[in-house]
Formats: sequence, structure tokens, C-alpha cells
Amino acid sequence: MPANPVALLPLLLFLTIFIGSGLYYQSEAMEFAFYQVQAPVAILPAIVLAIVLARGTLNQRIETFIRGVGDSTIITMCLIYLLAGAFAAVAKAVGGVDATVNLGLSLIPGQLVLPGLFLITAFIATAMGTSMGTIAALAPIAVGVADATGLSLPLCVGTVIGGAMLGDNLSIISDTTIAATRTQGCEMRDKFRMNLAIALPAALLTLVWLFLQGEGGVVPSGDYQIVRVLPYVAVFLLALAGLNVMLVLFSGIVLAGVVGLVGVEAYSLAQLSKDIYAGYSGMQEILLLSLLIGGLGALMASEGGLAFLARCVDRLTQGLQRRGQQQRAGELGISGAVALINLCTANNTVAILISGPLARDIAERQGVDARRSASLLDIFSCVVQGLLPYGAQVLLASSIAGLSPLLLIGQIHYCWMLGLAALVTIALGPVRRLAPRVA
Repeated sequence: MPANPVALLPLLLFLTIFIGSGLYYQSEAMEFAFYQVQAPVAILPAIVLAIVLARGTLNQRIETFIRGVGDSTIITMCLIYLLAGAFAAVAKAVGGVDATVNLGLSLIPGQLVLPGLFLITAFIATAMGTSMGTIAALAPIAVGVADATGLSLPLCVGTVIGGAMLGDNLSIISDTTIAATRTQGCEMRDKFRMNLAIALPAALLTLVWLFLQGEGGVVPSGDYQIVRVLPYVAVFLLALAGLNVMLVLFSGIVLAGVVGLVGVEAYSLAQLSKDIYAGYSGMQEILLLSLLIGGLGALMASEGGLAFLARCVDRLTQGLQRRGQQQRAGELGISGAVALINLCTANNTVAILISGPLARDIAERQGVDARRSASLLDIFSCVVQGLLPYGAQVLLASSIAGLSPLLLIGQIHYCWMLGLAALVTIALGPVRRLAPRVA
């Protein structure tokens, strides 16, 4: 398929509507300005334009769109979204979040307030699979810690944001992980290991820095029942063991349901069914967006839009390619593409969904391991999202703490460390292809 820049006009229209509405509502001083026009709605005019620009009869164009929507990768991704949402909702409803928070806080020694807060936040985000939910739960505690210890409020809140981004980046039930692994065709367990090799040094450096910044203090905590934490632990261990992710999530739903039915007063099968459905509903936006982006991507690819993007990336990295460093060039191209799109959309999952097909094409042509490309997609979207003053995570934390988002950016040390660590791994040399793609 010849390269055709005109085929990218629908994507440009989508980004214009999404970003333009955000800028408008921001000028009106509206909270969460970039989230007032939901992405599944903003993409509809882009789909219409893509159908108009495509060649063939109207029925053929619509058929191309439907094939993209019904792609096996897209459908699998959506099923995983549903199960992940259901598990997160049930585990939270039976008290898993509160129990995990209180358990973690009870383990923090007074002299390790900031490192402990970072680790507990990371674990909770890994278990819940959502940075937003984690920040909502832990940011008020960070405010309390700052008041009780005299530590800098922006530093405490920034520590929570960093821990939340670490956990969200590593979690096997995070929508970013699901999107990255499915678009690149690799297993979540393998992507986790590849991610951990980069995230762990960044996390350790962050812990050292936080230890040097912190002082002793008393961390508030409450009662907990360890049994309510078990569903999170079970899902994490089963995923690392290599069990099919759908089976892992279904097992987690069953286990969390049993915990609720046995250990929570007045919790019934009817309530369990409602919680599962609530989890489904919570994934509605990202599920719809995945389906629609799948169709839009198929239309743009059929008209040469993907080929044009790939050619642009090749031109930007041709210096490395001439020196025989194709894999390093591919890694930089993948990282730069998802970072740029994330800057535009202020949504890391949307950025991965948009850049995923391009990243896979670059990876296959430049010899980048599938797990590596998935890891870079997730990492650089995480880095950008965690530092955006108009991103949902920073806006939520700043609203809870009563701080300007700009005051927090310099205190989210983990995201800075993660970006640096990822760039170092790219600079040091290519990662050998160790396993074939699975999808």
C-alpha cells in the first residue's frame, strides 16, 4: 500500500476535536477540561471522514470499518477490559481497597514515611489496575501525612502520583497494559518482566531520593482483614505464573465474590451481580473507544496512512539506521510516537491505542522484540501522563490537595526517573528478540 498522508486526516480531525474542546473548556476554567468531550464521541466525525476518503463502494468502506472493529485483537482486548473492570469493582466492594491501604500503612516505619507511602501506593495501583482510583484513595492520606509530619505537601502528593503510575504501568489488569500487549501481540507476563527491568531501577532511585527527603513521623492507619487482600494477591501471582489472563481475572472475580459472601455482612449474590455489572459499566468508555479506533485504524491503514507514518518515523531515525542501528531507531520511533500522541490526547490509553498499530509495524520492520515495543509504549505513555499538568491524574491529586498542578510536576520523581531509565536502556543497545509474537 503506497504511503498517503491524506489518509491521516481523520486522525487529525479526532485530535483537533479532542484537544480543541479541552483547550476551550480550560479557558472557561472548567475542572478536567480535557475530559468534557469524551473520546468515543469525539472520534465519530473522524470515522465519517475516513469513510468519505476511502475508496470503493460505500458498502466496501463500511465493511473495512467493521472488519477493523471485529479484529480478533480488538475483541480480545474488550473482553479483558470487561473482566478487569468486574474484578476491580467486586474486590473494591468487598473492602479490598480499604484493607490493602490500611495493611500497607500499618507496615510503614516512622522513619520511612515517604518511601513507604510510595511502595504502598504502587502495590495498591498494581492490584487495582488504575492510577486514578489509587490517587483518589491515597491522596487524602498523603495530605494527612504532610500535616502530621511537617513534610512538604507537594512532595507527599507527588509521591502518591509516582507510586500510582508505577503500579498502573506494571499491573496486568490496567487498561494501558491490556492495550499495549494486545496491540503488540505479546503475553502480559512477558511484558511485565520486560517492564520491571526498567521500572525497578527507576523505583529504587526514587526510594533513595525519597528517603533522603523524608523525616520520621506517624502514619495514620486503620483496621483491616488480611483475607480481603487475597484476591489482589491471587490475581498477581496467577498472572505471573503464566495462566491465561481471562482465566486469571475470572478466578479473581470468583475469589473476591466468595470473600464478600462469606466475610461481608449482608453481601448477597444479587449484590455481587450488581458489582460485576458496575465493573462492566466502568469500562464502557475505553471499550467503545477501542472498537471505534479499531475501525478507524483499518480505514486509515487501507488507504496508506499507516505506511506514511512509518515512512516519517524512518526518516527521523535514518541516521541511526545508516549506522546499522535499526533496532535502536525503531525503539526511539515507538517511544517518540506514543509520547507525542499522549501530549496531544492527555490520555495514556488512547495514546497507546492510536500508536499501537504503528508501533507494531515499526517493531516488525526494525527487529524490535514484541515485549519490548509493548513495554516502551506503556512506559512512555506513563511518563508523559504522569507529568501532564492537564492530565487526569495530576488534576485529581491537585484538586484533593488544593494545590496548583504546576507545583506537583517537579515532585513526581518516579516519572522523571522512569523516563531517564528507559532512555538509558535504548542508548545502551538493542535487546535481542527472545520470543516470537503470540498474536
